[in-house]
Amino acid sequence: MKISKPFWIALGFVALALGAIGVPLPLLPTTPFLLLAAFCFAKGSRLLDAWFKSTRLYKNHLESFATNRAMTLKTKLCILLPATFMLALAFLGMSQKDSTGTRIGRVTVVILLILKYLYFFTRIQTVKAGEKASVVSEFARQASQAACEPAEGVGGARFRHSLHRDSPTNSPREFVRYRDRLPRE
Repeated sequence: MKISKPFWIALGFVALALGAIGVPLPLLPTTPFLLLAAFCFAKGSRLLDAWFKSTRLYKNHLESFATNRAMTLKTKLCILLPATFMLALAFLGMSQKDSTGTRIGRVTVVILLILKYLYFFTRIQTVKAGEKASVVSEFARQASQAACEPAEGVGGARFRHSLHRDSPTNSPREFVRYRDRLPRE
């Protein structure tokens, strides 16, 4: 079953709203909702994806992860702690009866907790605020340059679709020029 683009766009705006509300509220996590919004906009519309990636909200919370596969410790904890709280509630909410199903459920929750922390602290580089990731950022820079090189196609040179941190989306006029270079859907 294929999900329609309007569904992805609507879900993206809902996630964006929840992420924006989560910025001033400490109980509502910001980053997971913004990650969901980025995914939904990428699935729903190239134009909305480009717009979202040019917002200050994206740049402050997700750009370092998207371009460098790195996060600050604060961002990691803002993602991990609410998820840990929810998994702890699931662990405690399982029936207190000593049954096989309860044991399996609790062991599963503990394994998920361990894997989550292992992934975040071994696979995602931790950087200080304002610092760039070393090796990963160089790889991302090379990949973004390669994606913007003209590619031969029917009708002459075409540009490969690539929206990255160096894309000219600082002003509406530059954004329109950049958008017009993208292949049509």
